[in-house]
Amino acid sequence: MSSPPRRDDAPATRKPITLMKLAEKRALGEPIVMVTAYDHPSALAVEAAEVDMVLVGDSAANNVLGYPDTVPITVEELLMLSAAVRRGLKTPLLVGDLPFGSYEASDAQAISTAHRFVKEAGCDAVKLEGGGAMADRARAIVRAGVPVMGHVGLTPQTATALGGYRAQGRTAARAKAVLEDALALQDAGCFAIVFEAIPNEVTDVIMEFMEIPVIGIGAGPSTDGQVLVLHDLLAIHQGFKPKFVKEYAAVGQEMVRGVRAYAEEVRNRAFPGPQHSYGIAPEELERLRSSVRAVDRSVGLTS
Repeated sequence: MSSPPRRDDAPATRKPITLMKLAEKRALGEPIVMVTAYDHPSALAVEAAEVDMVLVGDSAANNVLGYPDTVPITVEELLMLSAAVRRGLKTPLLVGDLPFGSYEASDAQAISTAHRFVKEAGCDAVKLEGGGAMADRARAIVRAGVPVMGHVGLTPQTATALGGYRAQGRTAARAKAVLEDALALQDAGCFAIVFEAIPNEVTDVIMEFMEIPVIGIGAGPSTDGQVLVLHDLLAIHQGFKPKFVKEYAAVGQEMVRGVRAYAEEVRNRAFPGPQHSYGIAPEELERLRSSVRAVDRSVGLTS
């Protein structure tokens, strides 16, 4: 009898999401679903949920690795996490976040880092933050053959320079600056841009100038899609929760409940039960006991 087909051999129900498919979704007005995830189990979950894009964000720094913010995470750490996510995905477009300090210095540095995310982690594209000079970095990466997603508004890597983790574009001057950043990234060849923490009305104005998909996070409903961090939307951990987060499950509470129940059963000796244990044939057990008794007699004679 032949063995059942492996999961990898199963016929795909969805075609892989491509840059062309994202542009088509925008043209048709079909909302784009993006999730930030950091490991293989999460990748399997978002794959099964049929999201369109997955970002391995530098927010893994504080959500997974225990850093106080996104700045300390290294290229090597994000490559390792991105590769783990890649192994769990078949359909969504995979975007790797370029961490702070890995692309700002020069076009050569930016290209080298972007190539590592494609070659070593299997990413389909990379993301970088900011406009201005970063538009030049984006242009260089695109010319080097790697698709780039931009990021404007609240840019966590440089939040200190922006006055902290707060909404951007709340004055006319700052809103115009966000628009200029977005247009610079669009002109640089970015295939999409993330708008973070921008007033809805400002987003509405900027969207009139955009020709590529815009993914919002705290930027209102008029963007072409939305992104949330998996740990936030599932409430996996407790802590700071941005205003734009909506929780769709209480996974963190269930994790604590489950571990607490396990600990209680271990302490009460209720676990493991017979159904969790392996057996041995009675005759084999008797042979074992006989051999142990023989060893005991032998030790006694020689001692």
